Amino acid sequence: MSSGKLKIEWAAQYMPVLAAIKKQFVKEKPFAGMTIGMALHVEAKTANLVSTLAAGGAEVHITGCNPLSTQDDVAEALNDFKNVHCYAKRACSVDEYYSAIDQVLDASPVITIDDGMDLIHYIHTKRRDLIKKVIGGCEETTTGIHRLRAMSNEGKLEFPVIAVNDTPMKRFFDNVHGTGESALSSIMITTNTLIAGKFFVVAGYGFCGRGLAKKAHGLGAKVIVTEIDPRRALEAHMDGFMVMSMDEAATIGDIFVTTTGNIAVIAARHFKTLKNGAILSNAGHFNVEIDIEWLHKNADKVIQRDGIETFMLKGKAIHVLAEGRLVNLATPKGMGHPIEVMDLSFALQALCTLHIAKNGRKMKGGVYDVPQEIDEKVAYLKLSSLGLSIDAVTEKQKKYLCSWDIGT
Repeated sequence: MSSGKLKIEWAAQYMPVLAAIKKQFVKEKPFAGMTIGMALHVEAKTANLVSTLAAGGAEVHITGCNPLSTQDDVAEALNDFKNVHCYAKRACSVDEYYSAIDQVLDASPVITIDDGMDLIHYIHTKRRDLIKKVIGGCEETTTGIHRLRAMSNEGKLEFPVIAVNDTPMKRFFDNVHGTGESALSSIMITTNTLIAGKFFVVAGYGFCGRGLAKKAHGLGAKVIVTEIDPRRALEAHMDGFMVMSMDEAATIGDIFVTTTGNIAVIAARHFKTLKNGAILSNAGHFNVEIDIEWLHKNADKVIQRDGIETFMLKGKAIHVLAEGRLVNLATPKGMGHPIEVMDLSFALQALCTLHIAKNGRKMKGGVYDVPQEIDEKVAYLKLSSLGLSIDAVTEKQKKYLCSWDIGT
């Protein structure tokens, strides 16, 4: 058996929620006759989502959503799956990346599944011939949803898209635990440096940032949080972390992780004040949070290591991991989020894809929340797989909660 298939099988044994949904899809074939286009991180967990959709009758065409996050052996294995076509490859050029996007869209998908909005953006700007064919889509990540909401606010999003990222079952687990654990594990395995005792700077205290801060603290780091939102900054302070501006943090930080989705969070003025040997990484979607372009233009020397670029600035070394791309996936040994976390996220994707297949034609263009019943179903399936039970609300309790006249 190939290494790619072995990876896919390994992940499958820890994905009971997706397995339960796959069983349902095999029986009902809800995607029969449909083509689904995907741009996701092509690795073993994603392969199990692809397998689930294909088992439901879909023809799936998939490529990567990041030039460095594809595992080539998994991509090769996917092409052996029935009704699956994979065009992703690791370390592809920009032209190759968008050529693969075109190949997915050449299949005329009626449903899109994105991690970063590349398919949707391309359809709306380069492949408008497909607009009327698309029933709707799903978006996996915070950055993609930011772009989609901006697009929707301008009235330019022409089909419905479910914001999978913005639901509790995604934010509380994938963003907090998934990003927190996987980013830290990639930093440690790539650098072999100690976390305990280091000044660990987290830029942004959203769900990803707070997960990173808590996990790093658990490893003994002295955690600093930088923020632009006064409420989140105060929350970080109340959670026990140091809060300061990036200008201040740059002078004392040992390890930096950006989680903002914005550009130039660590920029030229910060590079000039960083300590010798500072390690910079990004856990946001795009490679824009660290100003890599400035470093390449101004460094006296660049030293390439496996997953690490060292920029020498007047005798000072600044280490950037994974070219400033997603540190948990784009490092050579990055495995992405833990399997059990992605079981939940991809279960959401599968059920939201089903929702679009059934209802997309009746929905107007725009961004939609994950239906509550889908979010709760994934939670119930996970609890069941763990052998855990919860209480149910009685009719008397329901009446009490729905009443305004509760007496004195």
